Amino acid sequence: MSEDDARRRDAADPGHRELFHVPPADGGRYAEVAYFAGNSLGLQPCATVPDLLDDLGDWARLGVEGHLEAGRPWLPYHEFLTGTAARLVGALPSEAVVMNSLTVNLHLLMVSFYRPSGTRTRIVIEDTAFPSDSYAVRSQAAFHGLDPDETVVRLRPRPGEENLRTEDVLAYLRDEGDRVALVLLGGVNYLTGELMDIETITAAGRAAGAVVGWDLAHAAGNVPLKLHDWDVDFAAWCSYKYLNSGPGALAGAFVHERHHGVDLPRFEGWWSTEPATRFEMTPVSRPPATVDAWQISNPPIYAMGPVRTSLEIFDRVGMATLRERSLRLTGYLEELLDEVTANRPLTVITPRDPARRGCQLSVRIGDGSASDLTRRLRHEHGVIADAREPDVVRFAPVPLYSTYHDCWRAAQALAATVKEWGRD
Repeated sequence: MSEDDARRRDAADPGHRELFHVPPADGGRYAEVAYFAGNSLGLQPCATVPDLLDDLGDWARLGVEGHLEAGRPWLPYHEFLTGTAARLVGALPSEAVVMNSLTVNLHLLMVSFYRPSGTRTRIVIEDTAFPSDSYAVRSQAAFHGLDPDETVVRLRPRPGEENLRTEDVLAYLRDEGDRVALVLLGGVNYLTGELMDIETITAAGRAAGAVVGWDLAHAAGNVPLKLHDWDVDFAAWCSYKYLNSGPGALAGAFVHERHHGVDLPRFEGWWSTEPATRFEMTPVSRPPATVDAWQISNPPIYAMGPVRTSLEIFDRVGMATLRERSLRLTGYLEELLDEVTANRPLTVITPRDPARRGCQLSVRIGDGSASDLTRRLRHEHGVIADAREPDVVRFAPVPLYSTYHDCWRAAQALAATVKEWGRD
């Protein structure tokens, strides 16, 4: 496929690149990078700095009175994110909240939802779970006095395969479900880009008597979600990847409404109580019958601002529209990679079925270091991809700001950097 063809596709199917700052290239013949690392850190929206300066200006102008008198008052600030966050993940407004960081939220949620009892103690994750999730569930098992090596079950793909089949997850839950207390899988696998069947696995886990939670770090802002309708018990996600809210940005949490107002163990703090009672300064919390009961501390306003700015972009564009463009863009990149990998030591390990993936395509390299390859792509060709050692390079054509021309550049750069079979 030609560069002119890529340009024509961009003219016919533009994204929203103009809303983002695209870094300059430090290699290659184009002014801007072809950015494929949005699955690690999204680009900065152009509106982020002006919006943040507005909030900072209120502090300078009002001091403490900004809690009630700022343009976006600080006291209820997290509520400005509630509706957009809920719509993004398919939740009711009472079920979604922006707070903390991802792994902190997973721990706070597992305080309530990992309740080992008798022989029902196991936590089921995928073998290629992100390391932080592995650390979190192992530490939860140990906290309950259990042996993590026996308690945490790591489901693996079949021999010779890269991705975990839904039917194998269901088979385990059918055969061993009476020993499972918690299922906690990644909605989109960070390494392979596989999109799990969240609805089907959730139903099977709950039918087996387990609680089902999801890590949506690579799913939120990438694929449409319907957490309420799918009957998910709880979920958490970060907002610095596809949600473009900045490094270490605040995360999100979801708790299904059937758990609201229920007497569950839960860590509490000032923001866990009903807002109307917060300044009564009483010693006993009166938590609301919403996900806000899982909050602890007052929200960091200047960390919330970039999340609010980005969520408003998603609200305007819509996940359905983004998903449609994602399918076209990722499919185009797949076609280009098919040509490149056909005669090189490269293998795409992401499922080929578009319904089983988001916008990430992962390439396993047969020779050399993933980091060495991404370094050359960047400095020689102006293409930024993401390395996962030892041998996986991830390309994420993000539908908000990536272009068909970016995809063409990535394929050309990969072809120029990796030698063909039998070539010296």
